[in-house]
Amino acid sequence: MEEFKDDVFGLLVDESGDVSHKEQMGVVVRYVNKMGIVKERFVGVVHVQNTSSLSLKAGIDSLLAEHSLSLSKVRSQGYDGASNMQGKFNGLKTLILNENKCAYSIHCFSHQLQLTLVALARENNYVGDLFDEIGKLLNVVGSSCKRHDLLREKQAEKLREALNNDEIETGRGLNQQLAPIRAGDTRWGSHYKSLVNVSRMFDSIMDVLEIIELEGETSTIRNDATSRIAYLSSFNFAFTLQLMLNILGITHDLSQALQKKDQNIANAMDLVKTTKQQLETMRKDGWDTLMHKTSTFCEKHGISVPSMSDKWAPLGRPRRNVEERSYDFHYRIEIFYTI
Repeated sequence: MEEFKDDVFGLLVDESGDVSHKEQMGVVVRYVNKMGIVKERFVGVVHVQNTSSLSLKAGIDSLLAEHSLSLSKVRSQGYDGASNMQGKFNGLKTLILNENKCAYSIHCFSHQLQLTLVALARENNYVGDLFDEIGKLLNVVGSSCKRHDLLREKQAEKLREALNNDEIETGRGLNQQLAPIRAGDTRWGSHYKSLVNVSRMFDSIMDVLEIIELEGETSTIRNDATSRIAYLSSFNFAFTLQLMLNILGITHDLSQALQKKDQNIANAMDLVKTTKQQLETMRKDGWDTLMHKTSTFCEKHGISVPSMSDKWAPLGRPRRNVEERSYDFHYRIEIFYTI
């Protein structure tokens, strides 16, 4: 720490429970060295009794004092969006600002984007159902090492078959082993990566589900597999999957750009503007492309595609209680334009 001991620095903090269920807080400092280069140094991990802002503040004070660093030299704070960190009145950010008015805090743009996407997923019923079902899928497929191994074997078989048929390209870094990813509210890009992997591993996942449906240890497990197969075999799943791959693909590029260390605020705002334009263009002109992608996915995986002019009614509800509408109206107006 000698390189910046008497100079100003930024503070990066996050906390998490370890395997022994103890709360640990990691602290990193960011500073500019004498050559004008931005550097980051890991200060240490400290055990905290709980994740309250007061407990975290005490841990930071102790760790900084141990390294002869002063809180008065802090010029920036970087945390996640949790209330104990960013709270306006009692958050860690506020406690430090009360002692040092120059310790400015700007919530990470990429994390804000992630939280916005999570809010979207919870707000829209169809998108919420998609991620709920994928979460249940991971519970069924990934709840044991045996099923994990089975899924890897199936995926390896599909990959070898595709390579033999020249259906995919070969090269360094291509065709690496995939695994289903659980979407996490605070894991940047996890929702997009989760959908990408499910899409790429779809046939392998269905093969494993069919095996579990027949050979599952209990009736509950077998019934869960049956329910997942029914959902994944539906046009509703295929449509929502392709729609969210389009949307999250656009926002994922923005998220990656916002995480670059050399990103500046002016360029970041330009990127946000460009992303909004891309989303608006997709809403205005993207319907036909989306339907083509959805139909192609359905054709490849044997999923029935309804006639868009036919009457639509939600499953499990009598048609007499639902206003008549076409599949086109439902998917285009009620889902595509709504999201």
